[in-house]
Amino acid sequence: MNLYDRKYAQFSLCNEMFQTCEIVRNFDQSKAEPFASLFKDKPQIFITGEGSSRLFPAQNLIHRTVKNPGSFLFLTESSSEAAEFNLNDFGVIGLSNSGRTKELVCLFDKLNQSFHPAFGSISANPVDAPVARHAKVNAVLDCGSEKAVAATKSVMEQALFLDAIAAKLNNKDLPDLQLFSHQLKTVLELSIPNEIIEIFSKATVINIAGRSNGVGAELALKANEITRKKSTFLPGTYALHGIEEVMDASEVLLIIDPFPEEEAKFHKVIAEGVGVKIVAIAARETSFPTIRIPFGGFYHHYLELATGWNLLVEIGLALGIDLDKGLRARKIGNEV
Repeated sequence: MNLYDRKYAQFSLCNEMFQTCEIVRNFDQSKAEPFASLFKDKPQIFITGEGSSRLFPAQNLIHRTVKNPGSFLFLTESSSEAAEFNLNDFGVIGLSNSGRTKELVCLFDKLNQSFHPAFGSISANPVDAPVARHAKVNAVLDCGSEKAVAATKSVMEQALFLDAIAAKLNNKDLPDLQLFSHQLKTVLELSIPNEIIEIFSKATVINIAGRSNGVGAELALKANEITRKKSTFLPGTYALHGIEEVMDASEVLLIIDPFPEEEAKFHKVIAEGVGVKIVAIAARETSFPTIRIPFGGFYHHYLELATGWNLLVEIGLALGIDLDKGLRARKIGNEV
């Protein structure tokens, strides 16, 4: 993407993606302190919300803390399902871009009725939004409202906010945000090869494989909204365990950071066995056509997500789609 080109600059979606760079550069980690204080005696923390508000922000943090365990356990599920759980021993964080998500408001109602002492909200709208009014503590993101249907900058800031809460709980600060901002801009400006754009533009279904860190699941949702193609997330090596039975050569598979030891099997089962073209996003060369990105360390999953945004924008433009407006999708999925 290149915002100096009207082809991109005319769309709020592209502008909002690039605004993410300044949002992370200027992120105020101290905003996480009230949450850390509220949860200091709750070693189990439950993160909830709907759609993009939960997929990447929560799963990214959970994946990180399982790989590098700390003093706190993080779990996640949707708000309606969470309302069926016993959350008495959990701190609860509710994420809602709009602050008006019906499922989350209903969950917070239930927590209030049971006199739950520790639940907070994070949204991009003012504190008088319904979700914030119900919470013990609340925070308003700095990203501001989004004009595009597909959420982007809010997702990144929500994820960064959760990472900041976890850091404060463990008496740490986030790593270098300036370098992160620079790398984020780098991957958003990557030039995606035309042959890769053409592969995805012609595909009937976009399958995305990768780790359960929220990147693949979030990109699958964004693919629906931005390219208007059916998309699905296949966690881990799920694609090698039976789904090839119903795949066909008109589909494409995007693998986020392939497991090196499984690349040959993907070639044999998916590429050769089904005829599906495979493309990768990775910080190294792979045996597939690869969109190369820098290694982002602590923030690497964010860079993978932003690279996927870049790819989806190019696909949408190649198909002549209005990137800002869905035909059916709404900015607030289920408003209270």
